[in-house]
Amino acid sequence: MDHHAMGADADTPRRGPRSKGVLAVLAIIAALVFSGFAALGTWQVKRLFWKLDLIERVDQRVNAPAAPAPGPMQWPQLQTSTDEYRHVQASGTFLHERETLVQAVTVLGSGFWVLTPLKLADGTVLLVNRGFVPPEKQARASRQATEPRANTTVTGLLRMSEPGGAFLRNNDPANQRWYSRDVQAIAAAHHLGPVAPYFVDAKANPSQEWPAGGLTVIAFKNHHLVYAITWYALALMTLGAAWYVRRDEQRLRQRQTDQNAG
Repeated sequence: MDHHAMGADADTPRRGPRSKGVLAVLAIIAALVFSGFAALGTWQVKRLFWKLDLIERVDQRVNAPAAPAPGPMQWPQLQTSTDEYRHVQASGTFLHERETLVQAVTVLGSGFWVLTPLKLADGTVLLVNRGFVPPEKQARASRQATEPRANTTVTGLLRMSEPGGAFLRNNDPANQRWYSRDVQAIAAAHHLGPVAPYFVDAKANPSQEWPAGGLTVIAFKNHHLVYAITWYALALMTLGAAWYVRRDEQRLRQRQTDQNAG
């Protein structure tokens, strides 16, 4: 038997109960931390229902019958929250010589969006994303034979302008390098007339191989349920820690009472 070890254990003072002041401070901290985690969890639940409602409303817009594309009188009122992905329709003549290629990555690979101005009967211009082309179809001459020439009706989804560029890549109008579908910048670079503040993603055209339309990705990140569970779990862990400290204090106080009684 190791008498030295026994002596060391015997000499080690046992911790007594914490003072009421310390316990009060710990209780306040625990209450604040618990309230913070619970509030964050509740906020994420609210965000979850907001996101589910948004997804439902967008789905209704996408599947609704095509309505006339908003005209100049409606342009100032357009908002992403209420108008993005509306199913719209417009008729006019494409200005193919003023098309713009915007770099894109799609389910068909890397390549370009073909944005072509559509001149409407009232003289205004609507940018139409006619679809995706791979690098080998970048040159207009490679697909010019299938370009619609006469008055054309376009049906698709209303999309709001994407100003500035992409992540870490700014649009370069002077060199015709485009990384986002920035309506106003594209209109200025091609000296277009009054331009709608949005563009339209054209639906797929079965009779046309390129550009390939109908590739709009409608996806919303929805991790709010996971976040809510995480925050609520942390709140419960805080309660568990507080309960453990309280039980430990009761045990220490009972031992101290027993020692004093002895």
